[in-house]
Amino acid sequence: MNETAYTTLYAIYKKHRRRHRGNPDSKQMCCMWSTSNPPDSIEDTAPIRDLEAAFDIDIVEQDAIDLYDMNLDEAVRRILELKSRQTAPAVLCADVGVSGEG
Repeated sequence: MNETAYTTLYAIYKKHRRRHRGNPDSKQMCCMWSTSNPPDSIEDTAPIRDLEAAFDIDIVEQDAIDLYDMNLDEAVRRILELKSRQTAPAVLCADVGVSGEG
């Protein structure tokens, strides 16, 4: 596992878990949101926006839901997978000189 990515994720987790002091420090991603009154949509919430900014990724609703149900170890692997998927096509296009403009 990428220790730098885990450290970054853990810092975001700690920041948002602190806002919900009733949640245990269980290293479960869901603890970044209120577990007694979770949001209707997770995609456009502060924890997700912080993850997107820190890892330079876009997280769609289904990925947000999946992350919500993971522990930190699982989540860091998924985040790195998302980053890899989202950056790979841009690298390939750049390698062959495709601008992506239509």
